[in-house]
Amino acid sequence: MPTFVWKGRTASGATASGELAAGSQADVVAALRQKKIIPTSIKVKEEKRGLALFGSRVSRRDLAVFTRQFSTMLNAGLPLLTCLEILGKQTDSQGLRRVLVEVRGDVEGGLSLADALRRQPKVFDNLYVNMVESGETGGALDVILMRLATYLEKTAALIRKIRGAMIYPVIITIVAIGAIAIMMLFVIPIFAKMFEGVGADLPPMTQMVMSMSKFLQIWALPLLIMTIALITVINRWHKTEAGARALDPIFLRIPILGDLQKKQSIARFSRTLSTLLSSGVPIIDALEITARSSGNSVVEDAILKARTSIKGGENIADPLSKTAVFPPMVTQMIAIGEASGGLDDMLSKVADFYDAEVDQAVENLTNALEPVIMVVLGGIVGFLVISMYLPIFQLAGTITE
Repeated sequence: MPTFVWKGRTASGATASGELAAGSQADVVAALRQKKIIPTSIKVKEEKRGLALFGSRVSRRDLAVFTRQFSTMLNAGLPLLTCLEILGKQTDSQGLRRVLVEVRGDVEGGLSLADALRRQPKVFDNLYVNMVESGETGGALDVILMRLATYLEKTAALIRKIRGAMIYPVIITIVAIGAIAIMMLFVIPIFAKMFEGVGADLPPMTQMVMSMSKFLQIWALPLLIMTIALITVINRWHKTEAGARALDPIFLRIPILGDLQKKQSIARFSRTLSTLLSSGVPIIDALEITARSSGNSVVEDAILKARTSIKGGENIADPLSKTAVFPPMVTQMIAIGEASGGLDDMLSKVADFYDAEVDQAVENLTNALEPVIMVVLGGIVGFLVISMYLPIFQLAGTITE
């Protein structure tokens, strides 16, 4: 039986709160009324579930496939519990299978589907839960799930394109670093031993490379450990609110990469808000959900300012235009969408445009990185080879004379 967290007011007007185990929200309301308490908020208490050691991760692709199949089965007239049971049995994801078993048990216990999904925050985020709740309220759950599946598929496709395009440059970079490390740690010391008995002064270039090699032989492992530790600390700090607010503005100012991240954030904002509005979610709630899922604190603050302006009777476009995040084209299209009553369609067009912009930016970045990496790698390796063979050439010239 689920536990509900409630807030309310007593007959004297005093605030009260507490927890109550009941079969449904209606049972909680009835129990509170018997105590002469008027409930103002009733939510399902989020419980900590046991974590599976293996197969607990649910990918975006698995979630998108589940959502589309769920929508199709509901549209065909199958009962909700039957859909959850069938989908739980046929999915290949062990994590999703475990989650669906728990969701089905919660629904059987009297919870709505949205409340049951809300108890699985690691799989179903606020966007997903609020859209499902809107679909349940409006009686169009299958339609909402279809829109949600489309949104998840487009989001996953964009992320997959970015990751796929960056694989080759990353592999080249790793190979380059590995090749240089092998030369500095193992090859250069062999030449250094050869030059010990020469007795002649070595060229400055050779001396510099040999000094770097000796330094890396001592400090290579500590430097590697410190680098990994620094990256880990920065990554974890960025996940905190203070870290995000400190680092996100810096990330947006990084040449090329900052512009790419800005375009990706705009695409996500437009797609998310369009999907929520077209699904019947109130604009105030939709903006809050969109802000929390933006992935960047600068974009989040801009969206929350727009939300505040709407509460004050203003529009969305004006506060967004005052930020350095949203270009004039985006704010103008949002203003036109607000004036015409087709904001969700206009946002969908903005999302499509910036999805294409992100694809092009990633392709351009990849095409630019490949020759740069190859030139840098060739230059470093060539410098090391010349620095090691230069004393040999000088020695050969001395012998010839």
